[in-house]
Amino acid sequence: MTSYGFPRDVRLLTAGDYRSVFDDVQIKVFGRCFMILARPNALPHPRIGQILAKKNLRRAVDRNRIRRLTRESFRLNKHQMPAMDLVLLTQKGLSDLSSEEYAHQLNLAWKRLETLHRKKLSGQKSDHKSRGKRKPRPEK
Repeated sequence: MTSYGFPRDVRLLTAGDYRSVFDDVQIKVFGRCFMILARPNALPHPRIGQILAKKNLRRAVDRNRIRRLTRESFRLNKHQMPAMDLVLLTQKGLSDLSSEEYAHQLNLAWKRLETLHRKKLSGQKSDHKSRGKRKPRPEK
């Protein structure tokens, strides 16, 4: 049976977890007022961390609303996502979006993330033989 909980093992908890994503970003997905950074992990499931800057979301009410909506969307979509560590970063103007619009933007971002991950995997498989080989330049 599929679990729709949000336990500790699907969250980025330590500074080292966040640092590993920032040091090795392989996929970036942009939403209207947010950005998701992603890198593959060795676990069988995705993990998420959120960075909601007070500079971008002034009121605690807005930061908590975004946290709650992000957790809910991730919780419902994590079963279709690849095994990656994700960090969601907020940008200015996010507090102006309605909850429905933000949830829609997140759903589009999850789909885009999955598409980019699949494209990256298929590109790595077919590209590994041609890597390092350059076409010779024509002589003048």
